[in-house]
Amino acid sequence: MNYSFIIPVYNRPEEIDELLESLTRQSYSKPFEVVIIEDGSTIPCESIIEKYKSKLNITYYLKYNSGPGDSRNFGMTYAKGDYFLVLDSDCIIPENYLLEVDKSLNEEFVDCFGGPDNMLPSFSAVQKAINFTMTSVLTTGGVRGGTEKLEKFQPRSFNMGISRKAFEASKGFSNIHPGEDPDLSIRLWKLGFKTKLISKAFVYHKRRIDWEKFYIQVNKFGKARPILNNWYPEYAKPTFYLPSLFVIFFIIGVLALIFAFDWILKLYFVYTIIIFLSSSIKNRNVYVGFLSIIAMWRQFFGYGLGFIESFIKINILKKKPQEAFPELFFKV
Repeated sequence: MNYSFIIPVYNRPEEIDELLESLTRQSYSKPFEVVIIEDGSTIPCESIIEKYKSKLNITYYLKYNSGPGDSRNFGMTYAKGDYFLVLDSDCIIPENYLLEVDKSLNEEFVDCFGGPDNMLPSFSAVQKAINFTMTSVLTTGGVRGGTEKLEKFQPRSFNMGISRKAFEASKGFSNIHPGEDPDLSIRLWKLGFKTKLISKAFVYHKRRIDWEKFYIQVNKFGKARPILNNWYPEYAKPTFYLPSLFVIFFIIGVLALIFAFDWILKLYFVYTIIIFLSSSIKNRNVYVGFLSIIAMWRQFFGYGLGFIESFIKINILKKKPQEAFPELFFKV
């Protein structure tokens, strides 16, 4: 297989520098292509690309802003490989990444795969806390690549691969964001393509994000899920409702204090302690454990409130997704 890395970037030249540097250290011995798509950035990374032209087979495209999904499609259209490896610009790639991908696909070929995200010791405490909540099975992150015990794995676009055949058949990513990756996975299943998790093909996901941006991000995730459930009801799962139930029962617990009924909030307290201890042990840092509590509450409330708002507008008020949440749809 001939591999092409597909990497959209928007106003983050420093991230591309780190990502490309990691790609120069790949232990994979065969040639591969790198396609960078500048998605209408006002801070371009062209000068960074020039640094690596002698080290990598790299192609750079500058286009108008149309979102990450359309930019990935753009890159795959012009790429020369027959298997595309899609990455986010805020990732750093381990040396054996492409070697593990190639090994797994040769052992059991699928037309689409996903890999987990991990962290480096150099990550900040906030990045480690957010990484914990986004990947831990104790939170909503368990489906992001932490286990292979899933009926069907839905790759996430920060680290996924798709064959040219599957891309051409599916037409690639849609214009919803976030949510474009599960949307693509489901459409691929409907077309008869298989997906899988390659657990050893992980990336270091930096997530350069502050608390406010993190809340906005997970809130959008919550808004996108009822839309996807409405599009593909056969793939809706009860677990998708858990963050919303977390929010609802917390509110009930607060109101129950009026009647001196406090056992609901005691359960939330116990759960919070579990998050603190689990993160502190995993990261060997109690400060990261404390920050993980903040990240967990922001994650559940951001996602849960977004889901509730979207459920009401889409399922009860019967609004069209593009009209209810125009911020989730890029014009292409």
